[in-house]
Amino acid sequence: MLEVWSWPTPNGHKVHIAVEELGIPYKLVPVNIGKGEQFRPEFLAITPNHRIPAIVDPEGPGGKPLSLFESGAILIYLAEKHGRLIPRDPAARYTCLQWLMFQMGGVGPMFGQYGHFHNYAPEDVPYAKTRYANEVRRLHGVLEKRLAQAKYLAGEEYSIADIATFPWLRFPERRGIDFNEFPSVKRWFATIEARPAVQRGVAILADNQRRGTMTDAEREVLFGATQFAKR
Repeated sequence: MLEVWSWPTPNGHKVHIAVEELGIPYKLVPVNIGKGEQFRPEFLAITPNHRIPAIVDPEGPGGKPLSLFESGAILIYLAEKHGRLIPRDPAARYTCLQWLMFQMGGVGPMFGQYGHFHNYAPEDVPYAKTRYANEVRRLHGVLEKRLAQAKYLAGEEYSIADIATFPWLRFPERRGIDFNEFPSVKRWFATIEARPAVQRGVAILADNQRRGTMTDAEREVLFGATQFAKR
């Protein structure tokens, strides 16, 4: 059975949604990143980058076990193995991968930096706040242009590109975004949000999501010297 090592973050939700959409039997292995469980030897044996999510497929290529980290790689692997959520037409497939890479290289990192400097940085850094707020808004504009032309990011077909991007666009008010300014994004978001598998995916480990102020111990684990210790 597929093992999904994860926690309820946008990157974790990508894989939660994908396995629910694909109907894959899986064993969930929670990795509490606030408590430093990502640094445990059994997790580092799967991913040297000590970041969630990661998977272990006992029936990988050639029937041999395969472990993977990086959410984008996991999504591609699961979609290709199960023959769904990635277009078969070569041109559409590359369009799908293009928008998946847009999320991996743009939406995720930029939204993450916005969240860090607006919510977690130990000192106020106005330049960083402005830079990442502007970039978050710009990226919404790019998505708006695309979704004004197509039903989904890859075209007319729902795909891993949508699955990767959707979790990062949840709670837009936290990033100073009003979806009414981006009507095509709003339409797309509502369509994705209504999918039963998406609702199941974002509910996974939802009771463990951080609420309220981050503790000093969590801050140290997530942003302090613990992150950079040699392992």
